[in-house]
Amino acid sequence: MVGVGAFGRNHARVYKELEQQGEPLRLLGVVDRDVSRADAVAREFNCRSFGSLDQLLTTHSEVQAASVTVPTVDHLAAARVLMESGVDVLIEKPLATSLSEADELVKIAAEKGRIAQVGHLERFNPAVRATVPLITQPMFFEVHRMSVFTPRSLDIDVVLDLMIHDLDIVLSFVKSPVEEVRAVGLPILSGKTDIANVRIEFASGCVANFTASRVSTERIRKLRFFQPRQYISIDYGRQDVVAFTVGDSSPQATPSVNPQIGMLKPSVTSEEPLRAELRAFLDAVRRRSTPVVTLEDGRRALALALNIVTDIHQHGSRINLEKLTRS
Repeated sequence: MVGVGAFGRNHARVYKELEQQGEPLRLLGVVDRDVSRADAVAREFNCRSFGSLDQLLTTHSEVQAASVTVPTVDHLAAARVLMESGVDVLIEKPLATSLSEADELVKIAAEKGRIAQVGHLERFNPAVRATVPLITQPMFFEVHRMSVFTPRSLDIDVVLDLMIHDLDIVLSFVKSPVEEVRAVGLPILSGKTDIANVRIEFASGCVANFTASRVSTERIRKLRFFQPRQYISIDYGRQDVVAFTVGDSSPQATPSVNPQIGMLKPSVTSEEPLRAELRAFLDAVRRRSTPVVTLEDGRRALALALNIVTDIHQHGSRINLEKLTRS
């Protein structure tokens, strides 16, 4: 484990749980430049603590895989050291701070033959996995991700912190190039954009509206979309999916308010998404197989997120947002 802040500690927790439940792995240690934090997490999960990657790699030559959960600005440096030392990596989202850094990560992984996965957690949400077989031709999305304010991840704005989860999901569902982005955002409690609304149009004609906020009074994580003759609703938090289909008379469908519309609730096996993500990463490492979420997937989501951030800044300049927020 490289970086054991709030989310990194969760990675360590799940790895330890998997080890205790008989998975063929051993949590060797945790790395953090805050040595006292590393020591505390190491004591909690009965492993060793290290103040640097060099210290870890010279002490434990048998290390094979690592989660990289340091701040985004340090992703490239940490992942480079690990991959050049023969270690496979899971890199938290967003993949990097720039596309050039993302490209460097892709290049290193290819040159060193390393397994590298990006931590787009919602790909492993059971509701999302249950939805994939239902996808035909998505044409309109409405996505809301709202969270209460916390002091974590304030080095990046809400698009790279929260919305990028949904950008990755929609990109994986639509599989069509982005043609137009329109975005607006505001800083509320931090120096970065804390609330944003985005409209994206794809080459396929699909349109997606996204709203993300980290200054909400409630927690909402929902994605809804329409495709020919069907409406599908996903609740990430409840791990629930419901599909309404016009003219569905199959035995699995139950009548809704309108008798012409059948309602289907696909079977969802509840599981902590982080656990599913780490199990998938470990499986890819053992099998030397392509990860569920590749570096190219992470780069694609990052490119769209950075495009949105640019559009937000341009919109802010047009309306002289800085002057408005000072007044």
